[in-house]
Amino acid sequence: MKKLIAGSALVALCVTGGTAVADEIKACLITKTDTNPFFVKMREGALAESEKLGVSLSTYAGKVDGDHETQVAAIETCIADGANGILLTASDTSSIVSAVAQARDAGLVVIALDTPLDPIDAADMTFATDNFVAGELIGKWAAATLGDEAANAKIGMLDIAVSQPTVGVLRDQGFLQGFGIDLADPNKWGDEDDPRIVGHDVTAGNEEGGRRAMENLLALDPMINVVYTINEPAAAGAYEALKAFGRENDVIIVSVDGGCPGVANVKAGVIGATSQQYPLLMASKGIEAIVAWAKDGTKPANTPGKDFFDTGVALITDHPVDGVDSINSDEGTDLCWG
Repeated sequence: MKKLIAGSALVALCVTGGTAVADEIKACLITKTDTNPFFVKMREGALAESEKLGVSLSTYAGKVDGDHETQVAAIETCIADGANGILLTASDTSSIVSAVAQARDAGLVVIALDTPLDPIDAADMTFATDNFVAGELIGKWAAATLGDEAANAKIGMLDIAVSQPTVGVLRDQGFLQGFGIDLADPNKWGDEDDPRIVGHDVTAGNEEGGRRAMENLLALDPMINVVYTINEPAAAGAYEALKAFGRENDVIIVSVDGGCPGVANVKAGVIGATSQQYPLLMASKGIEAIVAWAKDGTKPANTPGKDFFDTGVALITDHPVDGVDSINSDEGTDLCWG
């Protein structure tokens, strides 16, 4: 059933794997939006695992990427409904911490998916791609593809939001390091002094935002030849802006996600390379963690050597380079989502 929470645009979808009983396990999934294919697939994974394990799941989403207030309202609703745990992809990774603390104080386990909180230990656990590595892979690929001309690159950086959520910082900084650019403070973007960086703009992680941000950066320097994008919808928008300028064939676009539309754009030559992540695995592991918590208070363990559970990443490109492991778009299609 669907229910509208009074006073907000928050919508909850509730499903259960069986008849409701007093000791049923209740979980919440709170994503940034319900339109981005990544979060659509994450919800599908959470629903499937909930039905398999007999969990009552309520799902919530912001109206747009960056809708922090709706996510806070969702956390408050989950606490009031007596949920055992919350799976969260936070739009504002630092401002959400106080609401997360309220949930944990109320006895809920809070699992961050994809996007670590700031600080990361504000959640009980994080299931995510190593987003720094994801960025580093596409940075290394772009630099190797340019070869000696990487020293003369003109780079446009299409990020997600001015609030700099952790996922955006990690991908951005990973890309720059992979490309061979010295980082200043690796915990934020925009403070680098390498002259190859034309500028940063934000996209809200969608196609229209990617188009608009690309236009803004082309106004700064129409000869940009490398474009980093936070995700594949933003990459698609950047391509449309470049096409309008007649530059679509001489600019390298790289991205992160690995959704089926993005992999198709790799095959079509729109995106040169993308780092694929696995939202179904994040969501299913998250539901399993809530069930374990509800049954005996067990929390999942980090991947050895990391402060989160790493759900993996693979570089997808049809133009492999020496020294950077990758799979091609056909292999990526077999693993894609959305």
